[in-house]
Amino acid sequence: MGKLPDRSAFGASSQQRGDQQRAERERERLEKERQEREEQNQLSEEQREEIKEAFLLFDLDKDQKIDYHELKVAMKALGFDLPKAEILSILQTHGSLSEPANPNVPHHPRLLLPFAQFQSVMAQRILARDPRDEILRAFDLFDEGGKGKINLNDLRRVARELGEGLEEEELAAMIEEFDLDGDGAINREEFLLICHQ
Repeated sequence: MGKLPDRSAFGASSQQRGDQQRAERERERLEKERQEREEQNQLSEEQREEIKEAFLLFDLDKDQKIDYHELKVAMKALGFDLPKAEILSILQTHGSLSEPANPNVPHHPRLLLPFAQFQSVMAQRILARDPRDEILRAFDLFDEGGKGKINLNDLRRVARELGEGLEEEELAAMIEEFDLDGDGAINREEFLLICHQ
């Protein structure tokens, strides 16, 4: 009759597989952290500060985690108006379930996104933006009424909203300098040229 395999050999190989799996998970975690640090380093200080301010502003209960509604408005404030399904996907991928504050009180768990994960998600999205789209979004802020041109009235309004005390002659000179087609206004293409100088 055959001899049964040595149980200690089976236990050792099972232990080795477990150790290898733990080591692989740790390598993956460290690689993910490295990538997140690289993304953060690619952002400007202003972009990092905007991400932080949006999170702090909409973390209404100040627990360093944001829920679905807080995430939606924080992302919108940063220029990302996403559909519900995409917001939920972010929470499911990067978030975690809330813990009950008191185990004796009924608790309805919800997905929450901690600040570090919010920072990472927003860094990826900001870095993936097309600069042309960003410039055209800025153009739309100037172009009141969506006429496709920025005229002297638009420039005057934006200067007033920003608290810039520019004289009428200065505003007119700005339009004149960049108005390549001579129509008395700055169109989208002219605006793109200004921003790429």
